[in-house]
Amino acid sequence: MIKEFNTYLEKIDSEFWSRLCHEEGLLRTYRRGDEFITIGEVAKYFGLIKSGSAKYVAYTADYEERIVGLETVGGYAASWPFFLHHKPSVVTIVANSDLEIYCLSATKIKELAKTDIEVERQIAQANEQLFYTAYERLISFYIQSPKERYETLLRKCPRIFEIFDLKDIASYLNITPQHLCRLRKK
Repeated sequence: MIKEFNTYLEKIDSEFWSRLCHEEGLLRTYRRGDEFITIGEVAKYFGLIKSGSAKYVAYTADYEERIVGLETVGGYAASWPFFLHHKPSVVTIVANSDLEIYCLSATKIKELAKTDIEVERQIAQANEQLFYTAYERLISFYIQSPKERYETLLRKCPRIFEIFDLKDIASYLNITPQHLCRLRKK
């Protein structure tokens, strides 16, 4: 399910990143509402979600919460590429439910990349695919109606309402919860 939703997962070597997280990472647990990464702080970890789900939160100038990303089991949570370059995160990643996540430190990834060209290649591939995914999503906001974005989301992730709250899905689609309710009724 998650691969259809976050298309970058289809184009990176998930097996490589999963193996690296399992072998070199540390399994951590977060409760619903806990922050895995906090906006404005340098993120220390990249994570593979073992169980649960997470949401990426950004804020408007008026401090309104906006959901800009969603991840579930088998997906990765990171403020990429900021975390690789030791820059403050532009999002907060919050546990949407109780969350188990294999955490791999930026320090460890950089250390491995210095001596292993495969790690360096995988980082470059991840950068490229995340750019494409973000760009496709940006373009969809210009060329698709809210109804089309909703239908696309449902096609890619039919169980999304079982995992995330309606208000978070509405925010992700950049519509109001009321508008999403009307779309669901149709």
